[in-house]
Amino acid sequence: MAVKDRDRFSTATRLRLLGEQTAARVYRSQTRRQARRSRLTSRAALLALVLCSLVVALAYPMRQYVSQRADIADLQREKQQARQRVEQLRDLKARWQDDAYAEQQVRLRLHYVMPGETGFVVVDPDAARKSRADLGAADRPWYSNVWDGVDKSDASGRKN
Repeated sequence: MAVKDRDRFSTATRLRLLGEQTAARVYRSQTRRQARRSRLTSRAALLALVLCSLVVALAYPMRQYVSQRADIADLQREKQQARQRVEQLRDLKARWQDDAYAEQQVRLRLHYVMPGETGFVVVDPDAARKSRADLGAADRPWYSNVWDGVDKSDASGRKN
């Protein structure tokens, strides 16, 4: 027994036992980690599969919902604009019911005058010069006159 006790207290024996204990701890911790990893990995895979299936299942209804909400908002905006237009037309109709407004518009738009009044039309002097320049248009072919009219209308659109 003395040999056994002496062997037990020797440095080599203690180092060997310490190494075996450490190896056993490392082995146990590795098996626990592997067991945890495998469980965690399968759980994570299942969770990912469930989430992906939910996303796929809800993607189309959510897109439809958002699209329909946008359509509803557009229709409500159009409805509001139509109401405003109806109100404007009602106001205009009410104004035309008034004889004074109708008379004012007739004078303004049709250049009517009341009996006993003298009507005047003011002509722009530059317009007379421009019309004289167009007198030479009778000598040219008709398609040149048409093309010049298109050019003039295009040029007047650019100024505004």
